[in-house]
Amino acid sequence: MAQGKYSRVDGKKSSCSTATIVVVFGVCLIGVWMFMSTSIAPGQNQDLPAQHSKTESKAKVSTNPSPLFEDNSGDLPEDTMKDEVNQETTQGTTEKTSNEEEPSKMEAENTNDEEPTSRNEESNTDSEVDKQEKKPETDKKTESFPAADQSEILNESRTENGAFSTQAAESASEKESRQPDVLKNQDGYEWKTCNVTTGPDFIPCLDNIGALRKIRTTLHYEHRERHCPVESPTCLVPLPQGYKTPIRWPRSRDQIWYNNVPRTKLAEVKGHQNWVKVTGEYLSFPGGGTQFKNGALHYIDHIKKSLPDIKWGKRTRVILDVGCGVASFGGYLFERDVITMSFAPKDEHEAQVQFALERGIPAISAVMGTQRLPFPSKIFDAIHCARCRVPWHIEGGKLLLELNRLLRPGGYFIWSATPVYQNNTEDAEIWKAMSKLTKAMCWELVVIYSDKLNQVGAAIYKKPTSNECYENRQQNDPPICETNDDPDAIWNVELEACMHKAPVDESIRGTKWPKTWPQRLESPPYWLKSTESGVYGKPAPEDFTADYEHWKRVVSKSYLNGLGIDWSSIRNIMDMRSIYGGFAAALKDLNVWVMNVVPLDSPDTLPIIYERGLFGIYHNWCESFSTYPRSYDLLHADHLFSDLKKRCKLASVIAEVDRILRPEGKLIVRDNVETIAEIENMAKSLHWNVRMSYNKDNEGLLCVEKTLWRPIEVETLAYAIQ
Repeated sequence: MAQGKYSRVDGKKSSCSTATIVVVFGVCLIGVWMFMSTSIAPGQNQDLPAQHSKTESKAKVSTNPSPLFEDNSGDLPEDTMKDEVNQETTQGTTEKTSNEEEPSKMEAENTNDEEPTSRNEESNTDSEVDKQEKKPETDKKTESFPAADQSEILNESRTENGAFSTQAAESASEKESRQPDVLKNQDGYEWKTCNVTTGPDFIPCLDNIGALRKIRTTLHYEHRERHCPVESPTCLVPLPQGYKTPIRWPRSRDQIWYNNVPRTKLAEVKGHQNWVKVTGEYLSFPGGGTQFKNGALHYIDHIKKSLPDIKWGKRTRVILDVGCGVASFGGYLFERDVITMSFAPKDEHEAQVQFALERGIPAISAVMGTQRLPFPSKIFDAIHCARCRVPWHIEGGKLLLELNRLLRPGGYFIWSATPVYQNNTEDAEIWKAMSKLTKAMCWELVVIYSDKLNQVGAAIYKKPTSNECYENRQQNDPPICETNDDPDAIWNVELEACMHKAPVDESIRGTKWPKTWPQRLESPPYWLKSTESGVYGKPAPEDFTADYEHWKRVVSKSYLNGLGIDWSSIRNIMDMRSIYGGFAAALKDLNVWVMNVVPLDSPDTLPIIYERGLFGIYHNWCESFSTYPRSYDLLHADHLFSDLKKRCKLASVIAEVDRILRPEGKLIVRDNVETIAEIENMAKSLHWNVRMSYNKDNEGLLCVEKTLWRPIEVETLAYAIQ
């Protein structure tokens, strides 16, 4: 990767598969091979039948590689399209056990070796444990990619840091960064199933029992923080017995399969508060919570009624929900055009985050402990805490000051807890301490309201937009942070009980509120300067716009129609290497949400993603992600793996991809040809279905689908055994 002016310092049984018939139809014209590709849209459940989607695609090649972001549709003459002939294919099914070899692939032979090459493979996986009916795939049409984009899709997205530092560089100035070992990739792949205490729910960095035994104290929830093994595992997490294809959104918000998350403790403990109930083969979610047992929508609308300036879905678009429970608050805010980053620890409220993700609601496993949360400063429009049991007032208000770091100037903190509306001795003392702390932090108490239906109340505070209050305080307590304390450095950076000053220069991020949604999605943030270079080398605002146009073109012309993906079955998406959030922005009209991940060694563009009304997180992909297995329907990796294999064992990264991807989930990879070939070989060794493999001018595209296959041989991870 080209370097800009900033450098990185860094701190059951398996399913049965079906035989696949692949038809490749090539036409040689002006030195171009155009291949025909079939689509497949497997059914998900019996009351939501499979939808047939036509694959529309045409491969195009120009003699010179196209400049980045340039729309070079029309390279092929118009009459070329008229000569295309639709080919009908049929698909047979052949059962096989987990020990049998993958079905053979039948392809039409080409006698010419010219690039580009393309292959689209149909597959359909039937599970013995998933008894949902699947609509037979018949009368499939094979069409070619639109002329605009199978070459456009492979435009090299070479990045430079430009005006952006990296999260690792920012964090390194605060503490010593952990350096991952440099490991060579394996040539052969022998996968095993993980033998660990947590079984199908294994999260390597949270279930490192060996590391937890060495912790001297748990007073600050150190045992709920990340403790990653020295070397990330390469084994595969087993499936729960009876696992089924997840129920689709929006039905999934209210009902999921019991076998997918067979946990009953929350139903027993919180059933009367309408968190979750066991209903036959389902777990149902009435939409309640500790503070809104009569429904989240009433609670959400009551907040707006009490504070009209919150303007759900307009002024307030991206919020943080602390101690989210099963995330019903975030799940119902979708109806108000609000997206919520929900988090809770992996604690005695077992599986609360897992429930949220299975329902199709964004959530991560995290805790307010000793370190900063993995988000930049001044990015959340509002922060919500409903009975989240966090001791905000202790130790100089260190934890509440972390929320202050994350909250935009002018943003709201919604605190719905017993000290607001109860007057027993303990609650009265907490309210007194919180009142003193929030006043010292210059937070304005905007409103205290009472919700008679739910018999609760909430206090709503507003963060100041200037430094006037800070400067007029009689005591510097909590203190203002040192000038060399970078509020955007987060990776392994310990919490400090201090506040950062509000920015005053109008050209600096945080001095102005973003445009209202959805205008903020398409507009370059006001603080991107034309005098500074963007990630791809253009002036930053132009870079942002060009990236957005590029991803809109790629998504509309190729991803939505050209990969055979039934997008109605997709809900939880992760962009594993997001730059400006362009891929997520291009999907805004679909019923999906996208977790934008900014790797530590990538340009630190996560504040831009939040500014445009999207959300994301920092992560080091040489470690495990803080989520449960089977969390995502689709993973997208744009030129990520070629960089990762320089620092990590690639097999461990792919094992992590397998862990967080659901069976029948898709992985889309864009990378150089060498890396694409390596990932494709790994996918085949995992018994995944290769839906498309395409390359041109040393750039490749790969789309693969995870199956239910699990290895018979096991690997015991001693550090993860109780």
